[in-house]
Amino acid sequence: MVLKVENKSMFDAIIKDNQRVAVDFTASWCGPCQYIGPKFEDFADKFKSIKFIKVDVDENEETASANEIRAMPTFKFFKDGKEFGKGFAGADEEELENQLNALASA
Repeated sequence: MVLKVENKSMFDAIIKDNQRVAVDFTASWCGPCQYIGPKFEDFADKFKSIKFIKVDVDENEETASANEIRAMPTFKFFKDGKEFGKGFAGADEEELENQLNALASA
């Protein structure tokens, strides 16, 4: 299950309280976001040790700005409250799976 984050304090609490987190920064008007969104949901079912969250950059501008999001979709990963690996922009399913595998095994 992918949790929709409503505000920055919710985002900060999730990052702090979960060992591993994958974040999809998305927008309703973004075509590539609509393509990769269902795949992100599928990965949430596959990678049980990772908390999956989604941030709509238009509804939650403060969180998007704090994470320096410039393009959608952008994926970021966190481990033990700190950014993990290299986040990336774009609807690249293979890269997303590679990053999730790295996070899950870290």
